[in-house]
Amino acid sequence: MADAPASNSASCLERLKSYVRTQKGMILAAEIVISFIIIICYAASLYGGYSTVAICELVFAAIFFGIFMMDLDKQFQLVNWMWSDLFRAGIGAILYIITSLVCVIGGSGDGARIAGGVFGLVASLLFAYDTYTIFLQIKSTRQHTPAATDDRV
Repeated sequence: MADAPASNSASCLERLKSYVRTQKGMILAAEIVISFIIIICYAASLYGGYSTVAICELVFAAIFFGIFMMDLDKQFQLVNWMWSDLFRAGIGAILYIITSLVCVIGGSGDGARIAGGVFGLVASLLFAYDTYTIFLQIKSTRQHTPAATDDRV
C-alpha cells in the first residue's frame, strides 16, 4: 500500500519525460519557460503591468501542457482541445507582439522592459509557430466528403 503513491509519481514523471520529447511537448515547455523569463524581466522593470500577458500565457500553457501530458484531451470529449489550443496560441501570439512592440518602442531608459519586449517578440514567434503547427494538424485530420454529383444534368 505504501508503494502506490511512489508508483503514481513515477508514472507521472515518466509521462512528463516522454511528453517533453514530443514536438508539441517541447513547444509547450518552451512557451512556459519563455513566459517565465518575460515575467522576471517585466517584474524588474519600472512598469510591471506588462507582466499580465506573460502570467496569463504561462498559466494557459501550463494547463494545456498538463492536459495533453496526462491524455485528458482523449477522456474529456466535450471540449475540442485542438481548436482551444489553436485559439490559445493565436491569441498569445497577437498579445505578445502588441505588448512587446509597445515595450521595445517606449522603453527608453528601462533595460529590463526592453529585454522583456525582446523576449516577448521571440515568444510571439514561438506562439505563432505553435499556431501554425496546430493549424496543420487540424487541416490534416479534417476529412472531406466529396460532393454528390448528378450525372443527369
